[in-house]
Order: sequence, then C-alpha cells, then structure tokens
Amino acid sequence: MSLSQTEQIYARLRRAVLALDLAPGERMTERGLEADFQASRTPVRAALVRLESEGLARRSGRGWIVAPIDLTEIAELAELREAVEAAAVRLTVARAADGDIAAFARSHSRPPATDAEEGVQAGGDFHAELARLSGNRLMADAVRGAMTRLARTRLLDVRTPEARHQAAREHREIAEAVLSRDAEGAASLIADHIRRTNERLLLLLDADRGRFRGHGYAVDRPGARGAAIP
Repeated sequence: MSLSQTEQIYARLRRAVLALDLAPGERMTERGLEADFQASRTPVRAALVRLESEGLARRSGRGWIVAPIDLTEIAELAELREAVEAAAVRLTVARAADGDIAAFARSHSRPPATDAEEGVQAGGDFHAELARLSGNRLMADAVRGAMTRLARTRLLDVRTPEARHQAAREHREIAEAVLSRDAEGAASLIADHIRRTNERLLLLLDADRGRFRGHGYAVDRPGARGAAIP
C-alpha cells in the first residue's frame, strides 16, 4: 500500500461526497470501491476510515454508507460554532499580533468566490484561520471539524453568486471589526453570521429534500430536536 494511493482514493471519495455526487445514505462496499479504483482493500478501507473520522461516511453492517445529513447535528453544530467562534474571536482580538490580523484582513478582502466549491473552501478557510489566530488549538480544531461536517450543506448555501457575495460581505465586516480591535462587535457579527447561515441551510435542505428522497436526510438519535426530512 502506498500512502499516495490512499490519499488519492480519499480525495476522490471526499470530493464526491461533498459535491453530493454520492448521495447521503448511499451504500458503498469495499469490494466495489476496490474495483472502481483498481486498488487493494487496505487503501480503500483506510480512506473510508478517514472519511468516517470527518463524519462523512458511516459503517452499516458489513459495509459503509455515505453519512446521512442529520438535521439535529446541523443545529448542534450551529450552537457549537456560535459559542466557540464568538469566544475565539474575542481571544483573537486580545492576543493576535497586528501583522497577523492585518494579513488575515487582506487575505479575505478578495472578490467573492466564482463557484460553489471555491465558496465552501473560502468560508472554511476564513473561520478556521480566525479561530487559529486565537492561539487556542482546541478551539481551532473544533471550528475546523465543524466546517468539515457542514461542507455538504454549505455547498448548497453558496450555489448562487448572490449567496457568495453575501458571505464575502459578512466576512469582510467581521475582519474589519477584528482589525479595529472591536472584540464585542466582532463576536456579535460572527454570531449573527452563523445564525443566518444556519437558517438558510435549513430552508435550503427543506426545499432540496426531493433530490435525496429515499436516501438523504435523517435524524437518528433518540430525543432529537430536529425532524427528519422524508
């Protein structure tokens, strides 16, 4: 087994899952993937385990499925992000060096992304980098993990140029507040941004449910607050 082969299989599967080419709930077998990628079981299984660690694949009996989109998890991730990112941005304002903040603001003053995949990447980079500047590694890891778990649904959110322009504008406002060392202003802006994004995601998932009927959205934890989209 070569690491490069595992990485290639992982990257191709991850791209297919995030782009919704592999639908939520769709079954995958190691044997089938071995044939698709002309690879042995070891790199295929290693790629699937890595996807599982990111919440993108799940074991199902003796096989695997693409992880369902869980509405309760989306709501919980929004709550986690709001709490962690608001706290992290306050630490960033207090701790980060002027040069690092200025570089961050410059890097996110570029024009909006030109397509949905670029939009997802730009949004993930913005939030992960802002949390990293807090100096708290655990906060940064939590934000990065949350953005990965939300990548499929965020792809729906940034499909239109209007949505990408709005995301870029809100990111610039947050960056400007950080640059001004306005901790409470930045925390308020990022909390509002996360809440608005979550509201849009839920509306989009409801509108898009027919695309994955028989696969797609599930709430599979007892006592969940969300509701399954059939």
